[in-house]
Amino acid sequence: MSSKPALALVGRPNVGKSTLFNRLTRRRDALVADVPGLTRDRRYGRAEIDGLDFTLIDTGGLLGDPGGITPALEAQAAQALEEADGVLFLVDARDGLTSADEEIAGRLRRLGKPCLLVVNKMDGANEGEALAEFAALGFEGTVFVSAAHGRGMSELRSWLVEQGFEADPGEADDASDEENDDGIRVAIIGRPNVGKSTLTNRLLGEERQVVFDAPGTTRDAIAIPFERDGESYVLIDTAGVRRKGRVEGVAEKFSVVKSLQAMEDAHVVILVMDGSEGLVDQDLQLLRLASESGCGVLIAVNKWDGLSRDAKARVNTDLDRKLGFAPWIPVTHISALHGSGVGGLLDSAREIFEAGAFDVGTTRLTRLLTDLVTAHAPPSVRGRQIKLRFAHKAGEHPPRIAIHGNQTAALTASYIRYLENGFREALHLIGTPVVLEFRTSDNPYAGRKNELTRRQQQRRKRVIRHRRK
Repeated sequence: MSSKPALALVGRPNVGKSTLFNRLTRRRDALVADVPGLTRDRRYGRAEIDGLDFTLIDTGGLLGDPGGITPALEAQAAQALEEADGVLFLVDARDGLTSADEEIAGRLRRLGKPCLLVVNKMDGANEGEALAEFAALGFEGTVFVSAAHGRGMSELRSWLVEQGFEADPGEADDASDEENDDGIRVAIIGRPNVGKSTLTNRLLGEERQVVFDAPGTTRDAIAIPFERDGESYVLIDTAGVRRKGRVEGVAEKFSVVKSLQAMEDAHVVILVMDGSEGLVDQDLQLLRLASESGCGVLIAVNKWDGLSRDAKARVNTDLDRKLGFAPWIPVTHISALHGSGVGGLLDSAREIFEAGAFDVGTTRLTRLLTDLVTAHAPPSVRGRQIKLRFAHKAGEHPPRIAIHGNQTAALTASYIRYLENGFREALHLIGTPVVLEFRTSDNPYAGRKNELTRRQQQRRKRVIRHRRK
């Protein structure tokens, strides 16, 4: 057994698996709403009950509506069960025993792994009646919990200890534990059904995310740590973001919020767009949000191999025209389904991340500022020259440059863009926005009144009398 045991949460849709996942991991990573089938991709997290640590795997609901996406969800749950050392089988006390519960129980018994029956939503329910009803499933271990209110957690811990699910303190944590967020955080965003999950699976080299030919398949933001060529990454697959007016239902609203939060947390964002549709207004809106969040940006034009030569030329022309406001954003043409062009995406993301780290000293920044001002001086304000004296690093991800001078508030937008482009070109800041912070030096004589001596006062009076004559 690994140093940290892994437990899979399984059960029918809407029995409270994600609520229990959030309770045990003490985070709110899993999307929770009163909507069946909200969870679709498996999610990993570090769980803890009174000092007992283990890895928890949240899964989508088993035995949902037949056909459609259900086989993909079943495959995700099967993978979680294969990886797990034990199983927490959730049932709903309010719904009682169902035929789906009985079928899932039969599968779990054939699995041959330790399994605990967790009767959830026990608020106001009678334990004796629930025990009598669910005893037909034939599990030796049963606990009664309320995931929403934290009831029954100590009984759950006792079962884990009895089964020997205790990590060896002398060993390192399991490297597969996905609460490890160290690494370059890369978020994959885009509109629904443009191929984000397909690209995630291609980059990971496994069927990690549910892929289905329908918009809205991914409903939550899933962070997946992995390594490539000695570099650590955290890949974040997000739900598709539609126009605000087309967002329907509370579940999709929460999905959009999680996608926007993923952009805020990421170092680099890969915007996936459908090459057959071109760069639409919603793509531009997502680019604006990503730039405002301060992360690096990379555009991946997907489904490129299916376009004709004329269609490719039209898409490239459209990109050149619409990206005039942000020429620093690199564009890559890929096919997530077949893998063409995907190999260099992570290398580009690493280059953008390194540019965003912005390891540049004050001396070099001040020299660049002097060169830029010498080549093109700022305009005068009411006959007074704007002076930009020196620059220094003010932050990273995105690169922030503080520029000190006088009357900096009077600088025009066009001159500020000139400085941004000059710094970006000189420092090779590809794929990342540059933020300039202007700081005006204080006037040392501001607010001070010049007090006249007695002799100066007398002279002032004589001058005033002379002028009156």
